[in-house]
Amino acid sequence: MSVGRAFPKCPTAHSCTGCELSLVGAHRAATSPYVLHLMISSPTRSIASIVLMAAVAACEKSAPKAFIPPPAQVGVVRVSPTSIAESYEFVGQVEPFRRVEVRSRVEGIVVDRPFTEGSVVAKGQILYKLDQVRYDAAYRSALARLDNAKRTLARLEPLVPKHAVAQQDVDNARSELESAQAALDAVKKDLDDTVIRAEIAGQVGRARLELGARVTGPADLLTTIDELNPVYVTFHPSSQQLAAWQQDPQARGLLQPGASSVVVRVVLPDGSLLPRTGRINFMAPSLDSASGTQEFRAQFENADHRLLPGQFVRVRLEGFARASALAVPQRAVQQGLGRQYVYVVGPGDTVSTRDVTPGPWSGSLWIIDSGLSAGDRVVVDGIQKVAAGRVVKPMPVTDSAAVAGPPRPGATSGAPR
Repeated sequence: MSVGRAFPKCPTAHSCTGCELSLVGAHRAATSPYVLHLMISSPTRSIASIVLMAAVAACEKSAPKAFIPPPAQVGVVRVSPTSIAESYEFVGQVEPFRRVEVRSRVEGIVVDRPFTEGSVVAKGQILYKLDQVRYDAAYRSALARLDNAKRTLARLEPLVPKHAVAQQDVDNARSELESAQAALDAVKKDLDDTVIRAEIAGQVGRARLELGARVTGPADLLTTIDELNPVYVTFHPSSQQLAAWQQDPQARGLLQPGASSVVVRVVLPDGSLLPRTGRINFMAPSLDSASGTQEFRAQFENADHRLLPGQFVRVRLEGFARASALAVPQRAVQQGLGRQYVYVVGPGDTVSTRDVTPGPWSGSLWIIDSGLSAGDRVVVDGIQKVAAGRVVKPMPVTDSAAVAGPPRPGATSGAPR
């Protein structure tokens, strides 16, 4: 029996099927008693077995190893307690500094309305004119009565020393003179009130009565005048927010009557920031029982009339600070399935998810109320490369958005309250 025929050789160093067949045949031949006997008894056959084992080793080295990618590089920030500027935002409404309702003391027919609706009027400017015929007649009658009382007293006074008239007659004449003077003053006032003038300077509203309309008296509103420089902006913090401020000694001190440390900013309806700030000048002494809120009022200069009465704006209070707060860049907080979470790099640079409870914003940072501890490494950049349980290569983030600090002017801090 020929050993060469019992052990077919692999035609190539990296053959697949032929190599496997040769190995199977070689394994069976090598483990048979007969072949073992030949390997022990014959030097030639021992050499053949060595060649066979070398072929097996060559085939084992030809199997490729699986590719293992390197850990993904991600940007992280290390959370540490710090004092962070905190602002609060509310919905506010603009109110005029002063609003005057224009009404008439007297009744009559409107004969003239010289003002333009919506224009700015000066103090003393004529707004309405009423029919003066009746009041002019009453004035002339009272004037004639006054003149008669003066002449009567002038005739009687020289007769008193001559005892030609009684002192009582003179006293009655003097009383009549004073009464006539009072009556003249009253009808003169009614005659003047037929011309209705602006009591303050400001922007006049819509005319409620036009030419030919009858004014029945003070019950009829003719128009309004708003003084728009300065203006008020009112907002209403909730009772829960007020309680939180009372528990914070720093916030409680800022909101004391007369304190001026709180800066009030206004965000206009188009999202732009009003280029000037205001100050709180009034806080209601009690809560509104219907809404459970307290009225706050801030005063703003408004020479350019950018704030108009009735306009809704966002009011931002600045000057507060939260001590020992933990915050992360806003982009680090993820949302999904009704929860908010962050990726934290733990021991061995292994990533895990951590549910958090975010608080208000402070510039580009998001204050975390619960869920994080000092020293945690939170993934900020490269979030799309990570998953729970994956090993990463963390790199500290050096961009300014990840560094805690006071918010830039006009930075948003939390949702409107």
